[in-house]
Amino acid sequence: MNPAEHAMVTGPEYPRAARGDDAAVMFGERVEDPWRWLENDVRNDPRVKQWVDQENAVTQALLARLPGREGIRARLKQLWDFEKFGVPVKAGGRYFFLRNSGLQNQYVLFMQQGLDGAPRRLIDPNGWSADGATALAEWRPDRKGRYLAYAVQDGGSDWRTLHVLDVESGETLSDELKWVKFSGLAWAGDGSGFYYSRFPEPEAGAEFQSLNLDQALWFHRLGDPQSADRLVYATPERPTLMHTAEVSDDGRWLVIYSAEGTDDRYEISIADLHGDDRPYTLFAGLEHGWTLAGTQGDVLTFVTNKDAPRYRVVSVDATVPDAPLTEIVAQGDATLEGASMVGDRLVLRYLEDARSVVRCFSFDGAAMGTLDLPGIGSVHGFDGEAGDPESFYLFTSFNMPPTIYRFDAATGQSTIFKQPDTPFDAQDYVVDQRFFTSRDGTRVPMFIVHHRGLDLTSGAPTLLYGYGGFNIPLPPGFSTTRLAWMEMGGVFALANIRGGGEYGKQWHDGGRLLNKQNSFDDFIAAAEALVEWGITTPQQLAIQGGSNGGLLVGAVVNQRPDLFAAALPAVGVMDMLRFNQFTAGRYWVDDYGDPADARHFANLLSYSPYHNIRDGVDYPAILITTADTDDRVVPGHSFKYAAALQAADIGDKPHLIRIETRAGHGAGKPTDKIIDEYADMWAFTGFYTGLNLGDSR
Repeated sequence: MNPAEHAMVTGPEYPRAARGDDAAVMFGERVEDPWRWLENDVRNDPRVKQWVDQENAVTQALLARLPGREGIRARLKQLWDFEKFGVPVKAGGRYFFLRNSGLQNQYVLFMQQGLDGAPRRLIDPNGWSADGATALAEWRPDRKGRYLAYAVQDGGSDWRTLHVLDVESGETLSDELKWVKFSGLAWAGDGSGFYYSRFPEPEAGAEFQSLNLDQALWFHRLGDPQSADRLVYATPERPTLMHTAEVSDDGRWLVIYSAEGTDDRYEISIADLHGDDRPYTLFAGLEHGWTLAGTQGDVLTFVTNKDAPRYRVVSVDATVPDAPLTEIVAQGDATLEGASMVGDRLVLRYLEDARSVVRCFSFDGAAMGTLDLPGIGSVHGFDGEAGDPESFYLFTSFNMPPTIYRFDAATGQSTIFKQPDTPFDAQDYVVDQRFFTSRDGTRVPMFIVHHRGLDLTSGAPTLLYGYGGFNIPLPPGFSTTRLAWMEMGGVFALANIRGGGEYGKQWHDGGRLLNKQNSFDDFIAAAEALVEWGITTPQQLAIQGGSNGGLLVGAVVNQRPDLFAAALPAVGVMDMLRFNQFTAGRYWVDDYGDPADARHFANLLSYSPYHNIRDGVDYPAILITTADTDDRVVPGHSFKYAAALQAADIGDKPHLIRIETRAGHGAGKPTDKIIDEYADMWAFTGFYTGLNLGDSR
């Protein structure tokens, strides 16, 4: 190894992060927290800002020396440069959909009149900011397609500002609503205004770190100032509850979802907008999940996990107090993800071993067949209503970019509505699914994807991805960045570990709270299976995960540093004793447990990435990624974790942090920032797993 190569392999001289004397005494145990000062907002603390700048300088200096980085960036741009579409929303004979011409930083919203109409650009956020980091977030037309409410997201923050567009004229109206976060957009049936959720205005300087409390549901009438908005539903005596709403397709029913955390446990309140519009409770208790599938007069149809851990479809007469539930479609072996009324049928989306299956039923529950899908993949969409047979859905897989289909419920047939023309051949890639056995004997699925011509006889550099939390499944889906990794000769593997929603409540419960270690055991077992099958070796294996997946990566690196060559924890929850002190972190107690509870404290401390770094053990190369304006998982998690890694005696490989500016938890990040970030990550990961990157520095 020549000196230049050695300088890249070994860790650089890191910036000095001053150790403080902060600590917490919890249940008789003193827990040191020497880098608590790095929790401070980088925008308000010059000392944190200086540390961030120094860390970025060190990281970029090393990344600039890696072979292949510029070639990877150039190839990512080529692969990214194809037309992409979102699922259309139909309103009043108009079709609204997102489109990206290829390398645009942000998707543009289009509308076309009828199926054969020419698309007309409605909202183009690409000129909203010089750096492309201001995005179009949530949007929704009213029932007749006359107006469109839309949200602006700046710098990746979860905060939104709402505006209204007159669709015919293209004029943005004077309406402007602030302090909106975690909100739906639900139009009144007559288009006079819409329902939305907002928080009280936070104190100046605390916008991106203070806890989110006292969310309330409001109605905004078009043309009115926000100060005139009508309070619809609030629970000041229960400030931890969140409230979001939707309006039924016929405009009659307002359905309000109230939740305290991230669990699928809601209280449902409803209001008859054609009568007494005061909300009243339909389902109380925060015990079960409820999602509206559609309405027919007085009868509301829901997907629920009440008495059905893999979910079922039920209906209830909303006008009868304490009316019993009527089962429409019973729980099956597969996990029911969602249902909607389209034409004369219920369209149900299931997960079978983490792959999408779509089945149709009559409104009284009679089976009407299974929809033919193009292969192993996942489906999203089927927004529709009773009486209108037209709907749209998206199908995607690891080797298939999202394709938009039009579904005709009257015939049961699907036709392509929008299909991308890609600069690569998807058939060059093989999608396989295997099962492995975890530590406690649980059978866990894993997808394995690679180029068809890849020689695996001696193993190959492999990237293993996981999440395992919050009842969120990871079905097959397309990613340009993963395609670039596989095109370079790498294998991509995705493990559907416990904590996710692949197999319903049991799978979720099996990897959360006091069972959280099962998620880590599953991920470690996935890595060991890849080695056992000869697909890779520990010297060629990298792991990646974001948010809860960043926690996953940090935890398993501490537990099995010998098993991996490189690790990519992104926007991770790294301090498990203080996660609930910031912004939305309090909601995560449902999955992680409360640090103020003795049992949960001991469990959280046992795996917290920040607290369990092991001195005297060689660690893999680590590239942490976060962003300075992430107000979902505040960057202090990653800052403290990086400082602790760099202060520890964990070997010579680099342990770096890459901190993006004007970007948040992920949503709204512009294309150019994504490409730059993945060029850095793939060059780093490829180098430390032995991928042949060439030298295009």
